[in-house]
Amino acid sequence: MTAVAAGGAATGRVPAAAPPDDGGAPVTIPRGPAREAAEDELSKPMYHENDPSLLRRLIDWVWERVGDLLDAAAGVTPGGWTGVLVVTLIVVLLLVALRLRMGALRRTPGTRHRGALFDDRPLSAAEHRAEAERHAAEGRWSEALQERTRALVRSLEERALLDPRPGRTADEAAAEASRALPQHAAALRAAALAFDEVTYAGRPADRAAYDRLRELDDAVRRSRPRLDGRLSGTATTGGGTP
Repeated sequence: MTAVAAGGAATGRVPAAAPPDDGGAPVTIPRGPAREAAEDELSKPMYHENDPSLLRRLIDWVWERVGDLLDAAAGVTPGGWTGVLVVTLIVVLLLVALRLRMGALRRTPGTRHRGALFDDRPLSAAEHRAEAERHAAEGRWSEALQERTRALVRSLEERALLDPRPGRTADEAAAEASRALPQHAAALRAAALAFDEVTYAGRPADRAAYDRLRELDDAVRRSRPRLDGRLSGTATTGGGTP
């Protein structure tokens, strides 16, 4: 002990302490369990409170793709971004010109149920006739024909020859009215066809077409129905057409 102390005092160094003896090898964790433990820890909600939502990530991804496409377009378009803007403006102008040239998009008839005859306005037959005459006075024959057709069908409903049924088409109204007014069956079918052509095929009506429909409306108003030909769906039962 005296020699050691003396040696330490002579050299000025303090002997290093011996490492503690833990009685075994150091603890190590295999790579697989360590990775799983780290993933379990990082999956806790506390680490993801500020993460963007799934919708936000989707929107960001879409915008990144749009940006990539625009960058690619600018790279191949003469003038870069200025060229892209010019091309876009030209396309928009062409679409506007095409829209003005072709008019409003219309449905094309393809099935038996091509749309309801009436819209959400609950007008009487007299009100539809007044609308038809107003359009006719302005030379708007297509609108006049449509309103006169509605007046004819509404008049049949008001006379209890047709049951008031939302969603009825002009073809259905003509077929149902022909049972009580067989003498006008052909004219009713022609009126329904004219309505469909004007409304869904975009074919404009003329004064002659409107005059024929007005004459039919007046003739139907003066006609007496054949009651023995009426089926279920008229006002006697109040039920729908099978």
